Amino acid sequence: MADSETVRYTTEGPVATITLNRPEVANAQDSAMIDALDAAFDRAGADEEVRVVILTGAGKHFCAGHDLKELLAGTERWAAMRATPEGKLLHEETMYWDRLLRIRDFPKITIAAVHGACAAAGLALACMCDLIVAADDARFSNPVLRMSGAGVELLVEPWELGVRRAKEFLFCARTLSASEAERAGLVNRVVPRDRLAETAREMAEAVALVPPVTARAVKDTLNHTLDLMGQRAAWRYHFMVHQFVSNTAEALARTEARRAGGLDAVRAEQRGERAGPAGRDRATPPA
Repeated sequence: MADSETVRYTTEGPVATITLNRPEVANAQDSAMIDALDAAFDRAGADEEVRVVILTGAGKHFCAGHDLKELLAGTERWAAMRATPEGKLLHEETMYWDRLLRIRDFPKITIAAVHGACAAAGLALACMCDLIVAADDARFSNPVLRMSGAGVELLVEPWELGVRRAKEFLFCARTLSASEAERAGLVNRVVPRDRLAETAREMAEAVALVPPVTARAVKDTLNHTLDLMGQRAAWRYHFMVHQFVSNTAEALARTEARRAGGLDAVRAEQRGERAGPAGRDRATPPA
């Protein structure tokens, strides 16, 4: 399997490295990247030599979130389906919920090597990994509430930061530095930027010394413990809340457009030229 344009895959000994490869947009996730990422995990899962997977990003940033350019333009393959609430639910369940949980439940140990921006859906992606190593230039944020959205599809913050810190982080649109994230328990270790890849590799090699059956069994037990504490159920509850909020925001946006534009707006909507999705996770590449 060759690398895709949006995701690179390499192996060295027992370690596979998956690299998000859209540096020109801060590795914001479009549909092609999400599909390629899923295929890369298929590849790592099928390779019996691979015991650990490192997930990182090319360029200055780990991942700035979802890239909604194709959704707003209506050019991606799910565009027609997303015209209804039911279709939007199926799209986000398939592309976001299922794909993220697949990484969380991946049978091999995963390490996120994070640098630069790690925002919104990028933060959710990193948190699906078992371990997180952060460069000292990493910064973590989820400002989507200010965009009328209910966070992203999986609300990881209460589980990563604790409820009190999560409320401040989300409602005040806080950005955590790498050192703040380490103190809060969001990341395992902070290292200088030029040592990020080396440190992630060292950690992966240490993990690879654990027999695969043992690593898989203990990871399953730890994840099962979180599920008994309600993690998966809480995530599912929020996923449905996210659907309600985002669909409501879109309906309000269409109503306001009709009020502002009168008959011309109504005719445009009838032609399918409705307002773009509102209240979703928009990824603008940081400066």
